[in-house]
Amino acid sequence: MDFGVERLFAIAAALVLVASAATVVADPGGSDRTADALSFDAGVPAEYDFTVPETSRTATVDGQQFDSVQAAVEAAEPGATVVLSGRFTERVVVNTSGVTLTSAPGEFAVIDGRGEGDVLTLNRENATVRRVWVRNSGFDTEDNDAGIWVNSSSARIVDSRVTATTFGVWVDGVDDVTVRNNTIVGREEVTPLSYRGNGIQLWKTEETVVADNRITDARDGIYYSWASEVLGRNNTMWDLRYGVHYMYSDDCRLAGNVAFDNDVGYALMTSENLEIVDNTAVNNTGSSGHGLLLKRIDRTTVRNNSLVGNGNGLFVYNSVENTLAGNLVLDNDVGVHLSAGSVRQQVVDNSFVANRQSVHAVVSHQLAWNATDRGNYWSDAQVVDSDRDGVSEVRYRPAGLAEHLVRTHPQAAVFARSPAFDAVRFAESSVPIIESPGVIDHHPLADSPHDWRHYYGRNRSS
Repeated sequence: MDFGVERLFAIAAALVLVASAATVVADPGGSDRTADALSFDAGVPAEYDFTVPETSRTATVDGQQFDSVQAAVEAAEPGATVVLSGRFTERVVVNTSGVTLTSAPGEFAVIDGRGEGDVLTLNRENATVRRVWVRNSGFDTEDNDAGIWVNSSSARIVDSRVTATTFGVWVDGVDDVTVRNNTIVGREEVTPLSYRGNGIQLWKTEETVVADNRITDARDGIYYSWASEVLGRNNTMWDLRYGVHYMYSDDCRLAGNVAFDNDVGYALMTSENLEIVDNTAVNNTGSSGHGLLLKRIDRTTVRNNSLVGNGNGLFVYNSVENTLAGNLVLDNDVGVHLSAGSVRQQVVDNSFVANRQSVHAVVSHQLAWNATDRGNYWSDAQVVDSDRDGVSEVRYRPAGLAEHLVRTHPQAAVFARSPAFDAVRFAESSVPIIESPGVIDHHPLADSPHDWRHYYGRNRSS
C-alpha cells in the first residue's frame, strides 16, 4: 500500500474513533429512503391506435374540389384555406404564401408520402398546417427525409399528427415558426435509435416556439442546432435517445417539459445563457442514463426541475457559472455527477432525496454548495436545528473523504457502505479534521422544500 493510501486510511481510522464517541450516528440510508417503486404516469396517447379515414378524398379551395392536395394548393390564392377530407397518397409542395391546410370538421385527413422523400414541403411565408395527418416519409437520414419540411418563416404546424417518418418536422433556417400540440411518431422498427431521424429538428432558427407536443420513437425528440431564443414548453417525450438535445444553441428557454423512459431526458451541450425551468425527467436509464446532462453549458439557470429515478439525476461536465436551484433530485443512482472542471456553480434550495449516492464529484478541491445562510436538503444528512430556523447547524459532506478515497483507490469500494465509512462521513461533517476535495454544504436545510412523495403513489404513506 502506497503512502497516500496509508495516510488516508489512518485519517479514516481517526475519524471513526471520533465518530464512535459521538452520542448520535447518522442513519446512512436517511429517514426518507424507501424501497417502494416509483409511480409515474405521463398520460401519453396510444400512438399506434390512430385510424386511417375511409372517406373518398377531396381537397376544397374557394368552392372548387380536387382529388389532389397538390392541385388544390396550386389553385389557391395567397391567404386561402384548403380543406382536406379522406386519404391522399402524394407528396405536396406549397409555393403560395399564407395558405392554410386543414381537415374537414371531425376528421384527420391523411397525406401519405408512399415512403419517398419529404411528404409536405412549405416554401412560402405564413403557411399553416392545422389538424392534418402527415405520414410515411422516405427512410433516408442523409437526405433528411421529413414528414413536414419548413422553408416558410412564420409557419404554423398545429393540432396535427406526423407519423411513420424519419424526421418529423424539420425547420430549415427560417424564423418565428410555431410547432404546437402535435403528435409525432417515428419508426419503432428502425434500430438502433441512431438510425432514426429526430422528431422536431430546429436548424438556424430564431424566436421559434415548440409547445405542447408529444414525441416518441424518433432518435431525439427535439434537436436544436444553431438555434437561438427558442421556447420549448410543455412537450412530452418518451422512448427516445435524448428527449431534448441542444447543440450550439444559446439564449433558449426550456420550461415545463416531461421526458421519461429515454436514454437521456435532456442533453444540453455547447450552449450558454439557457433557462431550464420546471421540467421533469423520470426513468431515463438507457446506455447513458442521465435525467439532465450539462456538457459545456455556461451561465445557465437550472431551476425547479424534478429529476427522478434516472441513472444520474444531473450530469455536469466542463460547465461553469451556472445556477442550480430549487430542483428535486429523487431516487437516482447518483444524484449529481460532477466532473471536468465544473466550478463556480451556485447550488441552493435543492432536495437530494433517496439517491443511491448523493454526489459523485471528480474534483481536485473543495466546492461549497450553499448560499450565505442556507444550502440544500439532503435526506441522508444528520440534522441539528436547535434554533429552528430551518437550517442545520451541522455541515454536510455528500462527497468527501470516503468518496474521494473510493474514487482514487477503487479497491476501497468494498467498504463504501460499511458502518466504518458511514461513521467517517458523519465525523467529517461534525468534526472537520481534514478539508478533502469534494462537495460540502455548510448550511443544509432541515426539511425538504419539495413535496416528492406523490412519485410513490399509494405505496408511500408518509
